[in-house]
Amino acid sequence: MRADVKINDLWMFAMGWIREEIDFPMPQSQTNTVVVPGRNAPIRFTEALGRVSYQPRSFSITLSMLGSREKFNQMKDILANLYAGQLCQVILSEELDLYALGTLELEPAYDPLTGKGQMVLSCSDGDSYRYHTEETVVTITGGGTAILNNDYMPVVPTVVTTAETALSWSIGEDVFRKSVSAGTWTFPELELQEGQNSVSITGEGTTTFRYREGRL
Repeated sequence: MRADVKINDLWMFAMGWIREEIDFPMPQSQTNTVVVPGRNAPIRFTEALGRVSYQPRSFSITLSMLGSREKFNQMKDILANLYAGQLCQVILSEELDLYALGTLELEPAYDPLTGKGQMVLSCSDGDSYRYHTEETVVTITGGGTAILNNDYMPVVPTVVTTAETALSWSIGEDVFRKSVSAGTWTFPELELQEGQNSVSITGEGTTTFRYREGRL
């Protein structure tokens, strides 16, 4: 399979670029420690809110082409006008079901001796998690139990009900109950964790859960 990169809706190979190099490192965790005199171990606040938080994701992608400077300038200008300073979705051909989200900066270079042009697309403020390209949708008609499978990123789904509905779910030893009328709802307490999450539904209408999964 040819290595390629898709930015928003456009594949770079179709625009005449070859993906030459890629640097897509794992984001670093946000760490905060306090050294207390007399203690042999520091106080660690990495999981102060109950989970690890991460620094913005940084990555860079190097594209290249062969041709005249005039051709390079034309191709460079197209990319600059499309992506420079823009918040973009970036998909690698190796992982078509995931995209990274961040602001792109462009750095062009051209070597007249070899007729080779390069464009480095870099991001320093990307979201820590990469997102699924397809939104997850789970629909239940009438009463029952909705099984909401989730990837590693915690996420709060949007709940759409067509009639008066009662919802209940548990997180650890805590049990939550909500009774709602027809409409669109978001409950911060309904944060999906990695794996299977179950929600009990009582009602005569249709209940739909929509959420976008993600992973590092």
